[in-house]
Amino acid sequence: MKYSAAETSEALALMEKHRAGESGEIGAALVVVGLSAERAAKESQIRDEMIRVAHRSGASIRQLAAVSGLGRKAVSAIVSHSREPRPTALA
Repeated sequence: MKYSAAETSEALALMEKHRAGESGEIGAALVVVGLSAERAAKESQIRDEMIRVAHRSGASIRQLAAVSGLGRKAVSAIVSHSREPRPTALA
């Protein structure tokens, strides 16, 4: 797989943002933690949207809670919110 100069530059800038000026093992760990947190937030957004889709299609709150590993209250909160972004620690 080949990456363009712009893609490479964007990736390096993002890594540097998470590195926060640290070098060595600490800097590398901060990059991994930061990138993982961004990915987890994106996955949560996708999960929440799929919960809404499944609920609109007829899945019950109880079913959604069971398959998602979330509590029924959390699923109810997700279902009750439309496409508004939920606050995250990254925002």
